[in-house]
Amino acid sequence: MLNYDELEKKIGYEFKNKELLITAITHKSYAYEKKEVSVSSYNERLEFLGDAVLEHIISVELFSFNPKFKEGIMSKKRAVIVCENSLSHVIKEKGLAKYIRLGKCEITTGGNMKDAILADMFEAILGAVYLDGGFEKAREVCIKLLDGTIKQVLLEDIDTDYKTRLQEILQKHGTVKIEYKLDKETGKDHIKKFFSSVYFEGEKIGEGSGKTKKASEQEAARKALKKFKDRT
Repeated sequence: MLNYDELEKKIGYEFKNKELLITAITHKSYAYEKKEVSVSSYNERLEFLGDAVLEHIISVELFSFNPKFKEGIMSKKRAVIVCENSLSHVIKEKGLAKYIRLGKCEITTGGNMKDAILADMFEAILGAVYLDGGFEKAREVCIKLLDGTIKQVLLEDIDTDYKTRLQEILQKHGTVKIEYKLDKETGKDHIKKFFSSVYFEGEKIGEGSGKTKKASEQEAARKALKKFKDRT
């Protein structure tokens, strides 16, 4: 049985309505397995809300931090902070992944370590805190959990255009064929998720997912860059 008191301590917030927390950590695979097919029984709706709350919080932080930040810089920095990889990393780092409620099929395929599932869990928890305690409590939880990432991104002169960086590395010695392919898209219109792969001379070198086709391609490029960095 999951220890919800322990989970709340790790999040840094005690829920008045515990059902919101339970819903936030319930993946649809678990709900369907238990025949709880109502959309209110799993975390997709909370994820949708949490995504908007997260973007608002980080936008305000960026806007307030440095009056010299132009719109383009703020957009790039926000994208790094709220990306799937960043959110899933925090869930793993804080020891929250073990609390996700998954169906047996997802458990057997390592669902509690999948970036997409864990990033969705982060957003759903934030949405649940917002509904239970209001915007300021959601902000406190968000800043606490993402503190390290936010500080790093605020202070770094960061280049987040992974596609351009990958192209520069691969085409260092001449023109080569780099292709991005959309593998699939899932979910309804307001919660769509895109999955893309990047190919170098016909060989797949990276896969990524995101809430837009562009974001999924950037994630694929980021993972491809990491592979090349690890080899050096």
